[in-house]
Amino acid sequence: MPGTLRSGRGSTGRRRVAVGALTAALLLTAGACTSSVGGRAVTGTAGSGASTTRAVPTDPAPVPAGLERYYEQQLDWTGCAEFAQDAQQRMYYGNAALECAWLAVPLDYDAPEADPADSPVRLAVLRREASGSDRIGSVVFNPGGPGASGVDFAAQLGAYSLATTLNERFDLVGFDPRGLGSSLPALTCQTDEEKDAERAANVRLLDQAAIEAANARTRAAVQECVDRTGADEGVDGAQFLATMGTREAARDMDVLRAALGDRQLTYVGFSYGTLIGAVYAELFGGNVRAMVLDGAVDPAEDPTESTVAQTAAFQSAFESFAAWCTEQDDPCPLGDDATDPTAATAAFQALVRPLLADPLRLPDGRVLTFSDATTGVVQALYSDALWPTLAKALQDLADGSGVTIMALADAYLGRDDTGHYATTLDGLTAVRCLDSPREAPDPDRDRQDAQRIAEAAPFLDSGDPPVSVQDACTSWPAEPTLPEVDVEPGSLPPLLVISTTGDPATPYEAGGRLAEELGGELLTVVGDSHTAYLSTGNRCVDRIADAYLIDLDVPAPDTICD
Repeated sequence: MPGTLRSGRGSTGRRRVAVGALTAALLLTAGACTSSVGGRAVTGTAGSGASTTRAVPTDPAPVPAGLERYYEQQLDWTGCAEFAQDAQQRMYYGNAALECAWLAVPLDYDAPEADPADSPVRLAVLRREASGSDRIGSVVFNPGGPGASGVDFAAQLGAYSLATTLNERFDLVGFDPRGLGSSLPALTCQTDEEKDAERAANVRLLDQAAIEAANARTRAAVQECVDRTGADEGVDGAQFLATMGTREAARDMDVLRAALGDRQLTYVGFSYGTLIGAVYAELFGGNVRAMVLDGAVDPAEDPTESTVAQTAAFQSAFESFAAWCTEQDDPCPLGDDATDPTAATAAFQALVRPLLADPLRLPDGRVLTFSDATTGVVQALYSDALWPTLAKALQDLADGSGVTIMALADAYLGRDDTGHYATTLDGLTAVRCLDSPREAPDPDRDRQDAQRIAEAAPFLDSGDPPVSVQDACTSWPAEPTLPEVDVEPGSLPPLLVISTTGDPATPYEAGGRLAEELGGELLTVVGDSHTAYLSTGNRCVDRIADAYLIDLDVPAPDTICD
């Protein structure tokens, strides 16, 4: 599957710490993308029924008052061509097996429009119908982000006939959360040209004047989101931006469940999508049939601790890549002693730190900055399938070419070949600002947090001193809407949480905590990629998750796919 889809909670909402020139992209976490990596041996088997005896509610939750007409709406399925947003999507959105529709949801759940036809909010929905006659229902996917397109994820699964075992029994369904992808109104902040210009600016926060200028740019960027979002639909931008949190996404997903005709929800969420699943389980536990939560975000973890753990995991992934690099036939661009983490980090910094003072001019007229170079590396560390590309990118950079590493950065930041950007990064900011707690600035604490993050990922450290700058959430036109997630495990059917030992974006330990919090079963995957189900070619994982979703068979405790 081309590209990489993102997900994750990011940093705390109270401020942003700038760790030298540590790329903000590190605060994203990716969703799943299919690639071809052979499955490995299995420890443990599916179908043990380890947790299937739990007593759980059998009746769905009642329809919330005032939303009856939303829950009763019928989806009008048509072709998907109008949902394609770039040339690549137009190639496969025209597949006759794919169908698309619009789902109306309230702008404000506390004061919903009585008639769905009067709501300005429309979610894009795509499906590929079940291929077999013994259909169970729909399985809804969210690939993460926050900001990734569920429509595009499901389109690729459906157009390329992936997830065939699951598709025999289920319609494969994806939706774009409000404001994102093809949904309307569209979250609109900077133009493509403005984003290119922002990336080309080699910002160094070396004095108070530079910090104040950065803070002013952040405030202006938020105001652009307010002014531009909803303008075409006559929707107040500030009001709409207040509705883009995970709590609203979970409520929208329950409206979708009903519109699909499913009595209960069968759901697969990757990375940030696991948080949507957890919030849905809290709000609509009686409506849950089955959930696969892969690449777990722990909603109970302190945001700062989560960021430190994530940066440390990327450092570990970098060191694993460096050790692999020295074992290849071609010389490693990080040197012969790259198996030494300190030496590998120093060699990498020798390649990228010169870009701080002298960005590299590219054939297309753009420049490769330190930030884009480190972003490209982070992109490649999401999956060991990208390690050969990363090795080439670093060798090219050593030889004076930044084309390959810039292509990796473009993929991470959602820029296509025409220069158009997806809404992924803006969506991450919007969701994070509504999900994360906010606290008054504390300069001493902020500097300490910045230092901890720098120390957790030294390969990304520019050498500039860590500083504290304003976060976009400080200026966001709404207060957070996601309180502490509190799920009673006994109220849910058995859930399946998948966690990968070398996951750089959502560290393995978070999976165990989420499984415990939700009363689910943990499936451990030994590997070096972010997420595993339908994304690494690991037949062990795919078989276990398919069996769970289709037959509700839960793997035995301590099952490992190696």
